[in-house]
Amino acid sequence: MRKIVLIAAMLLMPFFSSASVLNPPVQTIKSKEIRQQLMGSPVYIQIFKEERVLELWVKMGAQFSLLNSYDICNFSGGLGPKRREGDFKSPEGFYNVERRQLKPDSRYYKAMNLGFPNEYDKYHGYEGKYLMIHGACVSVGCYAMTDSGIDEIFQFVTAALIFGQPQVQIGIFPFRMTDTNMARHKYSNYLKFWEELKPGYDYFAAHHQPPTVTIESGSYIVTPPATASVIQPQLVSNYQLPKTK
Repeated sequence: MRKIVLIAAMLLMPFFSSASVLNPPVQTIKSKEIRQQLMGSPVYIQIFKEERVLELWVKMGAQFSLLNSYDICNFSGGLGPKRREGDFKSPEGFYNVERRQLKPDSRYYKAMNLGFPNEYDKYHGYEGKYLMIHGACVSVGCYAMTDSGIDEIFQFVTAALIFGQPQVQIGIFPFRMTDTNMARHKYSNYLKFWEELKPGYDYFAAHHQPPTVTIESGSYIVTPPATASVIQPQLVSNYQLPKTK
């Protein structure tokens, strides 16, 4: 029996080796010194419901690198977009956060208002308000993080907005939108909607640059980012946000 298991393992080894080469894990930035130097650089956020993960990406040079990946402590309603106020669902789609949407004094520790409903949601008659990313690990339609997780996310988002980024783009996906996962959900009632999100996922996965997302006639339109002057953050190596009392 042991010999059979050993032979099977030897036969499968090339498969797993090639798979790891084709899909190398993305490494987060561990160095505290580099993290501090990046404070104030543009950031981009991705959320994956099925994997219960929020990713915080920060611009290094021409591309964005993964600063950290955080477990989502709680969200509600399962897969699919939020459509009605009171349906207890957490939204999916493309959202933007500006400085006025930051809530450092939130009752749920710290919060960022997603801006739901956006123009896509309004076109389709979707309703809801006060949809946030926040701490306290409690969700009724929001994405709830641990307090330590939201601390770091909130700090980098706030610093990016203070030092020149006009708004932080957030892509919220039902799952990592690989072809395999899309095929796994091909019979879902939400498939048509998810097919509008996939180009945004694909573009960032290929280029590590957030795409330009517009809304036309009730549809998400994803295009390469417009050429713009590079944001040069001020010297922020000693920048620290005041702690919330």
